[in-house]
Amino acid sequence: MRTKTVRVLLVEDDDGDALLVEALLEEASAPFILARAHTLAEAESLLPDAECVLLDLGLPDSQGLDGLHRLLAKPDAPAILVLTGHDDEREGISAVAAGAEDFLIKGKVDGELLLRGVRYAVERRRADHAQFQLREAKLLAAERSRLERGLLPPALLQNSDVNLEVRYQPGGQRMLLGGDFYDAVGLPDGTVHAIIGDVCGHGPDEAALGVCLRIAWRALVLSGAPAEKVLRTLDQVLVAERHGEGIFTTACMVTVAPDRRSARYFLAGHPEPLLMVGRQIVDLPPSKIGVPLGVLPDYAWTGVDVPLPSGWSLACYTDGLIEGRVPDDVDRLGVERLCEILARHLRDGSDWMDSVIAEVTELNGGPLDDDVAVLLLKDGK
Repeated sequence: MRTKTVRVLLVEDDDGDALLVEALLEEASAPFILARAHTLAEAESLLPDAECVLLDLGLPDSQGLDGLHRLLAKPDAPAILVLTGHDDEREGISAVAAGAEDFLIKGKVDGELLLRGVRYAVERRRADHAQFQLREAKLLAAERSRLERGLLPPALLQNSDVNLEVRYQPGGQRMLLGGDFYDAVGLPDGTVHAIIGDVCGHGPDEAALGVCLRIAWRALVLSGAPAEKVLRTLDQVLVAERHGEGIFTTACMVTVAPDRRSARYFLAGHPEPLLMVGRQIVDLPPSKIGVPLGVLPDYAWTGVDVPLPSGWSLACYTDGLIEGRVPDDVDRLGVERLCEILARHLRDGSDWMDSVIAEVTELNGGPLDDDVAVLLLKDGK
């Protein structure tokens, strides 16, 4: 089995001690590439190319553990073995406590011991780095799970005759949450409220803001606040909680009447919903899209009333579904072509959500750049 070559940086100002180390490595026939620095400043410039550092604690520009601390503070610092004199064993122990992998006493080391020490230090640093990456991945997964529960919660539609289906697909290769959110709530009088929203941008700050808005929306709906007041209050919450000036959120809010034969929806800079009856897409009344939340203070959003025939379903979605690319076309997919795709899949049956998202993704030539959320309300009567 071939032994991997290790890049070693010797930081030693004494030529005699440096020569001894080189001789010990030659004696052990060690597969090392050895570089030397005479000062700590020189070592700092050579550090990115090293896998292991043999560090003397007495240098012209560094004494004691100061040099060790400076090297360990560098990003992706390599493994460090400290070289001490005969009378400095206590300092070597202190160096290990400060982060060195081990210490070696000059004059008491042969080639084999030096070889094992370097290999052990390198492998231990690799194992520590792998363990750190694993912990980071677990923390990231836990954070993602918490944010996902906040952005995409279970709906409060117990004992409701309105059926709900939802889909969420993160954008790009990130497989991380953005700022898309949705929720649905049924009230004791039979009214069903639903919202889908999209915080501009991507990342944990946007996701946290989406969680904040979604929770505020649910609280306002459960308190019985009128739809117009809900949007105005969400606008105020957004302005107060956003992490940067200019951050806005689009939203579509829907209220389905208790008799299930009418609905009212509000658009805050968001694509309008799609109404389907059976296997047909039905045109909605002309609507005013309105401005996104967080753009104009004291803006008044107006609702659009829609009659709902028997067997209706209403799809709300974020713009990631219509902003994908189309082969041989400079324009984005758009609503019109989405409706063409949806109409074709409706003819094949009512379970269209996964197949439509898959086709849009395929037309894009790979994962969509933006997150996609779809909320589908269906007449259960």
